[in-house]
Amino acid sequence: MDSKTRNVVALVTIVALVAVSWWLFWPLDEKINQGLDIKGGVQVILTASPIGNTQLTEDSMSRTEAILTERVNGLGVSEASVQRQGNDSLLVQLPGIKNSEDALDALGSTGRLDFVDMRSINTSENLVYGVKLPEGSYDTSGVIVAGSSVKSAGATIDTQSNQPAVSVDFDQEGRDQWGAYTTANVGQYIVILLDNVVQSVAQIREPITDGSTQISGSFSAEEAKRLSAVLQAGALPVDLKPSSTLIVGPTLGGESLRQGLLAGLLGLGLVALFMLVYYRGLGVVSWLSLAVYLSLLFGVVALLSRMGAFALTLPGIAGLVLTVGLAADSSILIFERFKEEVRMGKTYRTAAKSGTRHAIGTSVDADLVTFVSALALFLVAIGPVKGFALMLILGIACDLTVAILFTRTVVVLLAENVIPKAPWLFGLKGGGTDA
Repeated sequence: MDSKTRNVVALVTIVALVAVSWWLFWPLDEKINQGLDIKGGVQVILTASPIGNTQLTEDSMSRTEAILTERVNGLGVSEASVQRQGNDSLLVQLPGIKNSEDALDALGSTGRLDFVDMRSINTSENLVYGVKLPEGSYDTSGVIVAGSSVKSAGATIDTQSNQPAVSVDFDQEGRDQWGAYTTANVGQYIVILLDNVVQSVAQIREPITDGSTQISGSFSAEEAKRLSAVLQAGALPVDLKPSSTLIVGPTLGGESLRQGLLAGLLGLGLVALFMLVYYRGLGVVSWLSLAVYLSLLFGVVALLSRMGAFALTLPGIAGLVLTVGLAADSSILIFERFKEEVRMGKTYRTAAKSGTRHAIGTSVDADLVTFVSALALFLVAIGPVKGFALMLILGIACDLTVAILFTRTVVVLLAENVIPKAPWLFGLKGGGTDA
């Protein structure tokens, strides 16, 4: 393949990539997920401590992380995340959550579910929904079925009251226990307790032998969803307490986003102005390179958002602003090496081919160092800092793609036809023509 054909293929490829990118990311506010610091929500660090005489082990922390992930998914929060932090803590981010206290209660609940014979409860408390019973109000002999026998749970609607409820299916052991008790105690009352908090008081109207039952009470739809998420994931093997909580309102997040975007646009404008004043015609080429670069970057970000692997955060915007500078640096390396080789006496065409090739090699070396640093930061960081590192990694990849396929190609094509006719327009002198 000759050089002209390669140049044409490179330009066609970059145009196709830009077109696909615009299809992926436009409109931006709909196609790119927003993180907690922009969208608003809750960020909490939960610190674990052993329950009873147990010890805090790697296995118990891994189990806790898995259960919290299931509970978060059960809450129906998009772009939520659960990450380990140190040996005894977990970072939980819940973007867009409205009721932060209830969400934290659902996450921190140990999830000990008991179906208790009301006759075995010794307390003066009124047994209604939401009342927390004192420790020791009942013993294990009064427990009909324990939460460990819950096979699955889900939010539903009570057909009799037309109110939200939670359906529960037991495993074989729980099914046998539940069936035997309900058969022998028709007319008696049971109390359903979650972490000693009354969820429902129900009368046994008939034997239930199929292992399925329903928890009904004064639930809202959200409360039913939270309870089913806790029951579905199972009981936590550790006790969790919030050691740090950050609540971000959507108004504050929106203002932060506007300020971040304003800073980014201002930085982009200053870079564009400098490139035009200093490099003249080549500065216009840098404008096009930056436009192509941003198109590809937003396209990749939108694709990752669609896959659920990315959410734009304020540190991510900082990474975006930084990568704009990296993209401008790549153009500057290409332009300066091209001008240097022209000053050395080479023709425009020869200087463009040789200079851009060497400049890209230098750019790859420099970007590789930054890439390794960003990758290390991504692997060890947690929370929003991860977004900064990921944006930096993506920016470097897009920068090299644009430098190789677009900026170098355009400079070479201009050096063959346009620059020899008006070198002053590009800030060049000499160069001559090829024989």
